[in-house]
Amino acid sequence: MTKLAVQLYTLRDHLTTTADVASSLKRISEIGYRAVQVSAVKAFETEFDAATLRTMLDDNGLKCIATHRSWDRLAQNTSEELDLHHTLGCDYVAIGGIPQSYGADHADGYRRFLADSAPVIAALKAGGVRFGHHNHSHEFVRVTPESPQTLWDILIDEGGPDYYLEADLYWVWHAGVDPAALIRRCKGRVPVIHLKDKEVVPKDGPVIAAIGEGNLPWDTILPACEESGVDWYAVEQDTCRRDPFDCLRSSFEYLSAKL
Repeated sequence: MTKLAVQLYTLRDHLTTTADVASSLKRISEIGYRAVQVSAVKAFETEFDAATLRTMLDDNGLKCIATHRSWDRLAQNTSEELDLHHTLGCDYVAIGGIPQSYGADHADGYRRFLADSAPVIAALKAGGVRFGHHNHSHEFVRVTPESPQTLWDILIDEGGPDYYLEADLYWVWHAGVDPAALIRRCKGRVPVIHLKDKEVVPKDGPVIAAIGEGNLPWDTILPACEESGVDWYAVEQDTCRRDPFDCLRSSFEYLSAKL
């Protein structure tokens, strides 16, 4: 239970005002979660600052264990981003993929990004903040049709130990890759991961679901995560077919019984 967090992107429609954020954080805490990842909190961008958010989190017994920030902010305003993370008491920041300017499906673009990002990652590390890369399914495109190597393989093999991997295991599974095998391969570089389930619904087909309500093999995935040094399991649903707080509760209850 102490490793379970909410990826606030799940609740983005409930985070548009200061009052919304306060209410949502209270409900998250009441479910039993003790941490969040700060992402897509509209009111944080428009109505209050990091110090206020930290107070709101503290008031609800919640820790900020990660953020999602844009690469441009991290690269161009590194000092300010470090200050923000220090205020939040957060030592991990992730991007949602490499910038489109590098090419989302080209090996040379991934290698150029690794080279260009290295000094920024080093500066973040010097300031006590780790850097991570959140995947979707396109990172598992093969480099060439003839090669089994994928773009994600480049990040694993060439990114170095300071290039952490915020593995989203739904998208790993969606790409046809074994999540347990991948997470073991990334051992020591996956402090925060994202979890959601994949349910097949009559007429609609595959949809994102609360954890335990779909077909991901959690009985093999979760032991692999524990063996690989995962510190935080961030529950995330890009879309919810019912009230998102109810989905978060179902996921919390399922994972609490498993971990």
